[in-house]
Amino acid sequence: MKNTPFAALLLLLLLSACKKDDNNSEANMHFRFRFDPNQARLNNIGLPSTIPAGNAAQTPEFREMSVHYIELAPTAFTLLGQGAIVYKGEETSKGGETAVDFDKVAKGGNQEVFTKVSLKNVPPGAYEWVRASVTYQNYDVRFNINNLPVIGNLNQQKGTVASFVGFKTYISTVTPRSKTLTVNDDKKQGFWAFETNLSAPYDAYNQLSSGEAPAGATTVVNPLFASSPIPPGSCVVTGKFATPLVVTGAETEDITVTLSFSINQSFEWVDNNGNGQLDIYADGVTPSEKIVDMGLRGLIPEWE
Repeated sequence: MKNTPFAALLLLLLLSACKKDDNNSEANMHFRFRFDPNQARLNNIGLPSTIPAGNAAQTPEFREMSVHYIELAPTAFTLLGQGAIVYKGEETSKGGETAVDFDKVAKGGNQEVFTKVSLKNVPPGAYEWVRASVTYQNYDVRFNINNLPVIGNLNQQKGTVASFVGFKTYISTVTPRSKTLTVNDDKKQGFWAFETNLSAPYDAYNQLSSGEAPAGATTVVNPLFASSPIPPGSCVVTGKFATPLVVTGAETEDITVTLSFSINQSFEWVDNNGNGQLDIYADGVTPSEKIVDMGLRGLIPEWE
């Protein structure tokens, strides 16, 4: 009986300690995507961009995306790699050279958090810019398939694009929607797989194809091209915070960083017939219109 008060006091202290630990849980920095069809359409150096004569473009319906690298930069003169590298995905040499491992990339949809990092691993400081190396995009586009035997033309059909815009990506397999393409190789920026999603009753004839956009054609927006260039063939999209992101090192609450990407007419092709629509031909004679750009058209980062 004499030990009861002591035991009760000890239990109370243990419970208090546990409760204190819960309150001091680790604070994190969360990263999420936003795909904005109304955000400004920019060119490689961050200036407003129009569609070149002879081309056409459309705003795709984004399904998901991934980035391989996130860097916070204090100023416009911080060279690539000299800022705070807060996230880097896994790489592999299975294809012969160092490449992003597509099997292990962190993917996210619109308004979804795709990764988080502990704030204790983010150096204290004020950051004006963010750099995000985009690896993979998955989205739906509209197209016409013309000159089909017996059927004729099918207008305004839908297809899903799996677009690879990173410096180099090792792909074992990729499934744009439901069909799987086996690659087992490294692919440079511009590789794509396209799966048709035809309307009924033609959906039984859906197909999967692949190809590559011309080298250097993918738009990579970098307003800091003069003071902080990026290597050719990479997809390090750069954007500026409206208010600098401040990390003190004493945070007790999470910070969420939203990477808002412009998808405003980001899917571009050579419009041979001038109708403003993507035309694919099935007669085996007429060449289909060529895709020339799958790059995102700007980045506006926000934090809260």
